[in-house]
Amino acid sequence: QQANRHRRGSAGGRPPTFDPVAYRRRNVVERCFNRLKQYRAIATRYDKTATSYRGILDLATLLIWL
Repeated sequence: QQANRHRRGSAGGRPPTFDPVAYRRRNVVERCFNRLKQYRAIATRYDKTATSYRGILDLATLLIWL
């Protein structure tokens, strides 16, 4: 199986040295970004200044956390 994955290169699927802990952490971060993208102001970067964008980002993370 590892030889087949090596032969296929980057299209070979899961790497042979799969780390479930790293995958779990990466999955948590990806899910967080997906939840933040549900807020239109964050997804479209509607605010003009970095300060107001950061405020919206803080508010959205607070709402997700609660």
